[in-house]
Amino acid sequence: MRSERVMVGFFWDPRPRDLVYVFFPGVLASPGLDRSACRLMMTSNATTHNLVLVPADTEAEAPGHGGSLELGALAGKPVLVVLRVTEVIEQESLHVSVSGSAEGSDWGTKALFWFPERFYRGVTPAALDLSQRPEVKFLQGRWEVNRWGRGTPRPHFKFGLEVQELPPG
Repeated sequence: MRSERVMVGFFWDPRPRDLVYVFFPGVLASPGLDRSACRLMMTSNATTHNLVLVPADTEAEAPGHGGSLELGALAGKPVLVVLRVTEVIEQESLHVSVSGSAEGSDWGTKALFWFPERFYRGVTPAALDLSQRPEVKFLQGRWEVNRWGRGTPRPHFKFGLEVQELPPG
C-alpha cells in the first residue's frame, strides 16, 4: 500500500447544524468534491444508504478497530466518511483513522487518512476520493485514545463511524 502525505483543511459553516467540514486536498480529495454535497449528505433526511465502519455508540476506553467493511459498488468512488462523537469526559482525546485494503485482511502500516484529534462531542465529515486508490475494496475504522490530568486514568468515548456515497459535484 502506498504512503501519501495528506494535508487537512477545516471549514466552519455557521448555518444550521454548525458542521465542521474536513477536506483532504491532493491525493484523497478531488476538486469536484464541494461543501454543498457534504451538507446534503449530513441532513437527517438524506436518502443514501449508510455503511457502518464502527457502530454508533461504540465505547472506546483503549485503542481498537472496527470490522472489515466491503465497499462493493462504492469502491473507486468519492465517499463521505462521517465521525460522530456522542460522549466524552474531560481531559482526553480520540484519534480516528480509516485504513484501506484490497482483500480485507492486509491493512498495511499507513492509514488512508486520520481525522483530526477530537476532544469534544460533535460530527466531523471527511470527503474521501477512492478513485485515487482503485485497489481499495475494503475499509476499516481504527482509533487511539489518550487521557491526562486528574481523575480516572482510563479514557472513555462513545462514537460511531459511517460511510456514505458522495454524489457527483
